[in-house]
Amino acid sequence: MGTRMGSSCWGFFLVRYIILLLLINAACCFSFAQTQTLCHDDERSALLQFKASFNIDKSASQDPFAYPKVAYWGRLEGDPQRSNCCSWDGVECNRHSGHVIGLDLASSYLHGSINSNSSLFQLVQLQRLDLSDNNFSYSQIPTRLGHDLTSLTYLNLSMSSISGQIPSEISYLSKLSALDLSSTYKSHLKMTNFGSLVQNLTNIKQLHLSLVEIGSTVPNTLVNVSSLTSLRLQACHLEGQFPVGIFHLPNLQVLDLADNYYLTGYFPEELNKSSPLKILNLRSTNFSGHLPASIGDLPALNLLNIAFCTFYPHVPSSLSNLTQLNFLDLSSFFSNNGTFSGQVTDSWSWVGKLTRLNNLSLAETNLRGDFPCFLANLTQLVELDLSYNQITGEIPCFLANLKQLSILSLDQNQIAGQIPSCLGQLTHLTSLYAGYNNLQGTIPRSLFELRNLEVFYLDSNNLSGYVEFDGFSKLEKFRVLRLSHNKLNVKIKTGFTAIPPKLQVLGLGSCNLTEFPEFLKYAGELMELDLSDNNLHGQIPKWMWDSASANLSYLNLSHNHLTGFEENPVIIPWPRLISLDLSSNMLRGSLPIPGPSMELYSVSNNEYAGEIPATFCNAFLHVLDLSSNNLNGMIPQCFENLRDLQILKLQNNSFHGDIPQICSNRSTELAAIDMSYNQLQGKLPRSIANCSLLVFLNLGNNQISDTFPSWLGTLQQLKVLILRSNAFHGIIGKPASSHEFPELSIIDLSSNDFSSMLPSDYLENWNAMKSVDANEQIYIQDMITFGIYYGDYSDYPITVFSKGRELKYVKTPYLLRLVDFSSNKFHGEIPGIIGNLRGLHLLNLSNNTLTGLIPSSLGNLSALESLDLSQNQLSGKLPGNLAQLTFLSYFNVSHNRLSGSILQGRQFDTFQEDMYQGNSGLCGKPLPKKCEESDSTTPQTSSFEQDEDSGFQIELDWFVVLPGVVAGLIVGVVGGNFWTTKKHDWFVETFSRSWQPRGIRQWRDSELRLHNY
Repeated sequence: MGTRMGSSCWGFFLVRYIILLLLINAACCFSFAQTQTLCHDDERSALLQFKASFNIDKSASQDPFAYPKVAYWGRLEGDPQRSNCCSWDGVECNRHSGHVIGLDLASSYLHGSINSNSSLFQLVQLQRLDLSDNNFSYSQIPTRLGHDLTSLTYLNLSMSSISGQIPSEISYLSKLSALDLSSTYKSHLKMTNFGSLVQNLTNIKQLHLSLVEIGSTVPNTLVNVSSLTSLRLQACHLEGQFPVGIFHLPNLQVLDLADNYYLTGYFPEELNKSSPLKILNLRSTNFSGHLPASIGDLPALNLLNIAFCTFYPHVPSSLSNLTQLNFLDLSSFFSNNGTFSGQVTDSWSWVGKLTRLNNLSLAETNLRGDFPCFLANLTQLVELDLSYNQITGEIPCFLANLKQLSILSLDQNQIAGQIPSCLGQLTHLTSLYAGYNNLQGTIPRSLFELRNLEVFYLDSNNLSGYVEFDGFSKLEKFRVLRLSHNKLNVKIKTGFTAIPPKLQVLGLGSCNLTEFPEFLKYAGELMELDLSDNNLHGQIPKWMWDSASANLSYLNLSHNHLTGFEENPVIIPWPRLISLDLSSNMLRGSLPIPGPSMELYSVSNNEYAGEIPATFCNAFLHVLDLSSNNLNGMIPQCFENLRDLQILKLQNNSFHGDIPQICSNRSTELAAIDMSYNQLQGKLPRSIANCSLLVFLNLGNNQISDTFPSWLGTLQQLKVLILRSNAFHGIIGKPASSHEFPELSIIDLSSNDFSSMLPSDYLENWNAMKSVDANEQIYIQDMITFGIYYGDYSDYPITVFSKGRELKYVKTPYLLRLVDFSSNKFHGEIPGIIGNLRGLHLLNLSNNTLTGLIPSSLGNLSALESLDLSQNQLSGKLPGNLAQLTFLSYFNVSHNRLSGSILQGRQFDTFQEDMYQGNSGLCGKPLPKKCEESDSTTPQTSSFEQDEDSGFQIELDWFVVLPGVVAGLIVGVVGGNFWTTKKHDWFVETFSRSWQPRGIRQWRDSELRLHNY
């Protein structure tokens, strides 16, 4: 009985408990439903107006997971869920008040603009606003944002195509804990109130302003923002000293200052061992000093990027303690810090302990010798960059053990041997960069089995053998193939059309092609095409622009045998083409007009005739090369409006008339002008003085009649001034200041009608000629960065008269120093001040009416290789200290009034009789007239060894005595019996790499053309 009653009571209580749960659940559901119906009508209306102000455009968002969140807002009016804005996608309401407090429309395909009348500003309760990754049509941020939405704690407008000035009212949002206004290069977003912004954001945790143009220092007040966890200021034009105290912020996890080239800073000696820092990116800043050993005490560090900084060339081995590190970039660590000796590869062995690394870049770190063995330990690597080093030997097969490897960059080294077939085991490999090495042999077929391969760079090696192009058709993801400048024979089967569907870049230069590949008809995605240096004959087929017109941006058909277009176009037919190179063919007819998108247009060394159409001025050209054609007429006056032009090459044509007022607009970027070998007349336009970036000016061999252009002395970058063979006349007076022509290294005023004394005041000011510059930049064109595709178009050729011959430099050496005042009417004495130009390689004062003694100060010109004083009225004896000129290989004092003994020993034993003829008072070898004992007082120089093969004398350590003298390697050889005297043009053989002097690797590519003169 008791048991039954107890059971009954228990059941009663259980029923009551279940009923109570049901009531609570119902109440909760009612409460939830009630909360869901609290959407305020005015806010609902504001959201719908906000939606209506935008279009839905899939191109407006870049996130692959983007979708239109606002698409179904307000639909199905009868459905309470659809009419309740609190249930809409991306909308968050306060559960109690029903006010909209959060709006997340990131990556929502929104396209339109936000203006001050936007209904967005009616949502005054907003605390979180995320409109990132949309397209707001480069509209500005309205000032109302800072006035009306003062409750915001989170604001993200990044990557949404906003532009203009960031309003100072943003600083009113003092409750912000996260602010992200990160931009793009196209947006041109600016901020001028960085200091006041930081001062008011006292609770900020995340401050992201990457690619916003700030252009100021980093305010010291950031040191006091202890709440800061993430600071991203990449490419903000920051300058000045970075506050070192920021490294000590207790909660900082992310510090990204990359690409602020003028931002200086240094590491504190001691870093906090308890620091939560995970990401440290200082790439391409001006941080300097040394890396403290305490950097190895940052236990949480995942990413370290100090590429292209200026730290001392020492990496502490304590970095091996960073066991959580998965990204390490030390690119250019040594190259920005002067020279470094020793086997650098060994000093990086500690990297092998960082076994969690996914990304490793040691590009430009002076690695040399065989491949670093420590790489074998890094089995988690996804990206490996060893480019721009001096690695030799062969590619090792232990790389095949890096099974996760996706990107392998080995380009710009000295790697030899064959490409090992074991690389075919890297099944995840998407990109292989191995261009500009010494690789030999054939391409292993195992690489054609890498189904994930997208990018394949093997250009500029010594690869040989046959390549069956259909092997690449299996690679469905293939996008980039570069095989140019090898010794390959690429075979394309007749009728082959099965190309990879995503092929965008194709480089088959110097691959022995004899016809245009027919599969190009179907390469609709192609953006870059290089078929240069092949055996293509005849006309460019019409289908080339019918099939490839949509996306083609870069086209190189140079160095073939093309005669024209199958259907001659008036305008270049590829509408998106940026770079066109048709040089060194046999193209005839009138010039095709560049399209509006074209930046580089080169048709040099062809047979084009007629005038330059004025429509050329409608293009936004950066490089225009029409040299060595049969063009005539006047240069269009509208050339003065080509504001974007950087290189203008019109030499070797038949242009006449006045030179246009080039650089009349002061915003010009013009760096090189070559109009030599034409028939141009009139005066030199004074507007050239506005070309503030001008480095190279060659107007030689024209009919220009003017006085010396002293007004060009204000050009601070000008290195080369060639005015030879014109009708310049009058005196060369004194410079306006001591700062005229500060960088001038080459000046050629020969074959004009100047009639003054030699311009000693100018000679005194030309500081660039006073010492041999050991700068690593090799040729004049290397001083200016024109863009990745401009390449050899900035190879400035010059022709000088030296050693009695016409000497042509295909590229102007950066280190060449030259003064040529020959064939004028200069008179008076040679000023002794000329001896201060110690960097001179060529000095030519011949064919003037100079008098007096040869100054002994010429013996100070230790780099001099050619000295021509012939055809003057010089008198007295030859200064004995000229025998000290170690590199002198040409010396001509003929037809003067000199007397006394000829110098003996060193190079002077190689100079022939005709170098002294016409001086009745000279005596001694090689002249038949013997000297009397009183005349034979010239000191003898040290002995030399005879080179039996070449027939001329070489100093034993000739390549080492002055390694900075570039031109000596060529000009020094010219004076001996090395040169032939054939009457036709010929090219000097390219110097072998084994002849490279220390510190001068540039001459491995140098070429000269020599003409009899």
